[in-house]
Amino acid sequence: MGNCGKGIAAAFCLLLSVVSASAAECRDDQVLLRGDWGQARFTVELANDEAERNQGLMFRENLPKSAGMLFIYPKPDRVGFWMKNTLIPLDMIFLDETGTVSRLHSNAIPHDETPIMGGENILAVLEINGGMAEALGISEGTELQHPAFDPQKAAWPC
Repeated sequence: MGNCGKGIAAAFCLLLSVVSASAAECRDDQVLLRGDWGQARFTVELANDEAERNQGLMFRENLPKSAGMLFIYPKPDRVGFWMKNTLIPLDMIFLDETGTVSRLHSNAIPHDETPIMGGENILAVLEINGGMAEALGISEGTELQHPAFDPQKAAWPC
């Protein structure tokens, strides 16, 4: 504990170091997910402007198992996706402004141009390899932690 001292001061110092370590884990290039199934971490690329969101994961031949793309919108809105020019099956995890999963679309079919709607009030979408959400137990109600979510509104703030 270094210079933490004893008693209440030591306990406070330990708590502060735990909180600091937790905050240090919250990075732009990672998301953490938690639910009654446990926790998972994915390394993510951000798609937070219109050009990046339009490109998404198109033309990718593979995606590492623990990787994904986090699409972030300027404000909660109605969003939809399609799989045109996407070569790999994907799970699409739609998140509200609290970072809570409000809808999940599993195993989107490569090249399919059928719209996949996420619903109303979506602030972000996490795309990961198809079938991964089911394998981990990710479902509606799962919480995601990332700096893109306002700490005053986030279900699991940084």
